[in-house]
Amino acid sequence: MLRIAQIAPLIESVPPKFYGGTERVVAYLTNALVKLGHEVTLFASGDSITKARLISVTPTALRLSNCIDHMAGNVLQLQEVMDRAHEFDLLHFHTDYLHFPVTRLSHKKTLTTLHGRLDIPELKPLYKKFTDIPVISISNSQRRPLPMANWVGTVYHGLPEDLYQPGNGEGDYVVFLGRFSPEKRADRAIEIARQAGIKIKIAAKVDKADERYFETEIRHLLDLPHVEYLHEIGEAEKGPLLANAKALLFPIDWPEPFGMVLIEALACGTPVIAYNHGSVPELIEPGKTGFIVDSIDKAAAALQNIHLISRKACRETFERKYSDIVMAKNYVQLYEKSVRKQPERKFYLTQAYRK
Repeated sequence: MLRIAQIAPLIESVPPKFYGGTERVVAYLTNALVKLGHEVTLFASGDSITKARLISVTPTALRLSNCIDHMAGNVLQLQEVMDRAHEFDLLHFHTDYLHFPVTRLSHKKTLTTLHGRLDIPELKPLYKKFTDIPVISISNSQRRPLPMANWVGTVYHGLPEDLYQPGNGEGDYVVFLGRFSPEKRADRAIEIARQAGIKIKIAAKVDKADERYFETEIRHLLDLPHVEYLHEIGEAEKGPLLANAKALLFPIDWPEPFGMVLIEALACGTPVIAYNHGSVPELIEPGKTGFIVDSIDKAAAALQNIHLISRKACRETFERKYSDIVMAKNYVQLYEKSVRKQPERKFYLTQAYRK
């Protein structure tokens, strides 16, 4: 048994009330670790729901509160974690790099899962500076912009096996799920469905940052006769929508580190047609769980052959590779490897002392 601290972002609860991919993963991982018999403490907002012990420094998720200075809560949580660090065998952070300067000065074992995109110029000098901090990727493709980082493993996300039930795809439609943003390319999905002569159901949110894009590039497309716009939907609605779909369309235009909707579709037995970007080639097996394409024409052609994909194989792939228990066991392997290592005490002196 390991004593593990899971440190989540405070912006959303764990699990999130609405949108929040990182917080969902932390929720599933934390509960799965408890199920495996580990002693887990979750540092998260006070409105989080977990099977672990919960320690919070804010009563609610910051996004849903009247909080003006988000950084204050983040710093307070970090100090709370470090004050209690002696209670744990390992600290597992999901808060990007905020804690790096603090944990570098401590001999406590830490691991950090990086959940976001890393092809951002400002990140390169940061990870060059902190090459001693062990980090975990959520796909191998996520690592490419930062080869200098101290990568210690890749762990794919997982979902509870009973979260979604497989369906037979009896609905005569394809589905697009996610956000309306330039990189998600809902416009491509709409055109793919048009060329294939099939209805498309779209369940997506509009972030404030993408409102102009939505109004100028997307809104008019939602009035096309083969398009049904469902707005943003919850978990209870997502399962049946995916389970009854012929396929999920995932025509992204960016290096997405890990597309949660891909494994959600597989959990429902629904095959995927996706563009070859980011983690897609790692998660989708061409001819077995879907098709990987590089154009609208090829995607539309793939839809004509979607009946060749076994929905049973899609579900079996999910259970074998992307369940919450599989994810938790893969993390435990990294935890145990980290804990077995001898402590490395490093001292970072000021320039004045170095002279």
